[in-house]
Amino acid sequence: MIEWYKKVVFENYANFNGRARRSEYWYFVLAQILIIFGVIAIGSFIGTFFNSSEDGFLIAFGIVGIYLLAILIPYLALIVRRMHDIGKSGWFYLVRFIPVIGGIWILVLLCTEGNYGENNYGLDPKEEFDEINEIGSKEA
Repeated sequence: MIEWYKKVVFENYANFNGRARRSEYWYFVLAQILIIFGVIAIGSFIGTFFNSSEDGFLIAFGIVGIYLLAILIPYLALIVRRMHDIGKSGWFYLVRFIPVIGGIWILVLLCTEGNYGENNYGLDPKEEFDEINEIGSKEA
């Protein structure tokens, strides 16, 4: 999970080209959830030193807000690459802003398996990943 997170944040910070696998997207989302809950837990712990858990939560939510702003560009880049994996333009993500139906539609698309082989947006990331594993197993 950490490898996927590092790949999105450090290697592909603002890379809107190419394709992203489902696992890359969902592991990144899982890491986001764990980080946010961790920061909130630490903030509430810090709040005990101020004799007010409200102060700790305010600190935690401030840190979470700054973190979410910092991670906005990599997240949007990941969404665009995920849309590319299923053969859609990155602009297709704007469908999400259609009330109710848009969010459900995007969720279904994010869960959809990517196109096999090369498409207009690049090579299949699964094939690239499988080739890396094969090379690693031959060397071992």
